Amino acid sequence: MSAWVLPDHIADVLPSEARHIEELRRELLDTARGYGYELVMPPMLEHLESLLTGTGEALDLQTFKLVDQLSGRMLGLRADTTPQVARIDAHLLNRQGVTRLCYCGPVLHTRPDRPHATREPLQFGAEIYGHAGLEADLEALLLALDCLKATRVAPLTVDMADARIVRSLLSGLGLPPERLARVHAALATKDSTELAALTKEFPGAAREALMALIHLYGDARVLDEAARVLPDSPLMQQALQHLRWISGHVEGAKMRFDLADLRGYAYYSGMRFGIYTPGASDALVRGGRYDEVGAVFGRNRPAVGFSLDVRELVGVAATRSLKAAIRAPWLDAGPDASELRAAIAQLRSQGETVVCVLPGHESELDEFDCDRELARDPAGRWAVQAL
Repeated sequence: MSAWVLPDHIADVLPSEARHIEELRRELLDTARGYGYELVMPPMLEHLESLLTGTGEALDLQTFKLVDQLSGRMLGLRADTTPQVARIDAHLLNRQGVTRLCYCGPVLHTRPDRPHATREPLQFGAEIYGHAGLEADLEALLLALDCLKATRVAPLTVDMADARIVRSLLSGLGLPPERLARVHAALATKDSTELAALTKEFPGAAREALMALIHLYGDARVLDEAARVLPDSPLMQQALQHLRWISGHVEGAKMRFDLADLRGYAYYSGMRFGIYTPGASDALVRGGRYDEVGAVFGRNRPAVGFSLDVRELVGVAATRSLKAAIRAPWLDAGPDASELRAAIAQLRSQGETVVCVLPGHESELDEFDCDRELARDPAGRWAVQAL
């Protein structure tokens, strides 16, 4: 095998795409900062027991593991940044009030999560700690939508669900983890045959409610139908009321509800959402409330947030025009090179991109739109002129 062949589902990012990714990254971080979110940069690897504490089997299987040559302890390369941010909130910041944090960095997966996906997503996310009210849920969703709008992704469809709905239907059944996972998978894929087999020994009311849940997908009328056919428990009523309230405050996106959707990590505790757009093979953004995420770090604070893969976002975001630039002669041109250098330095200090043309490469194309050039004017001074 050639030394330059990369592992499966790992790829270099070449100039055009890298430029687009960097522009999107800046827009996402600027949008989060506009909401008051502070940037954190967790490390790529941690001691394995810290990295995987409380995350569940799904994330464990997605995590690359290695031995630390200094300590001999097992390390893990992060597959998700949310647990790390929860650790930062719990142990490093330890604030009493609301904390808003955002991040953007690579994560690594042992396997792609779907066909043709990368194993090295560039994960952007934003999280609120310390507020249990619906206001934080709504802010997380609105920020996610504004992030996509800032990157010029449209149209947008929001799918909403609530983890408490399924939990209320399964409470008291005492299912072993393996069977519970199979029930969740059948609900998420709407596999009625598998779900019927898994629930054949359940109490009649629970079985009928779970089978009905598969068909509770659509617009806001789904919530009315759910209130009619699902058990009338306080937890169920609260979950449906919260979905109504949050969706009623969202503008500029189509709202849908999929009450059987349980995809994602196991730590969701309330409202969950996915945001879709044409051209994307799956949800661009996933998020929701996960109040238990900090409990394993000794600080069980309310938490809600979302994340997305910037590299996936490139595929559906509007194409960017090349950055305007100025073409200039090579710096050593002629006896007055110092004057030319000064002119170029001044333009760059003003924020302009100045590309010096190397000898013999005057006609080559590049990643910049050289719509002007630096040349002598009639008075013999270096001046910017339109091409």
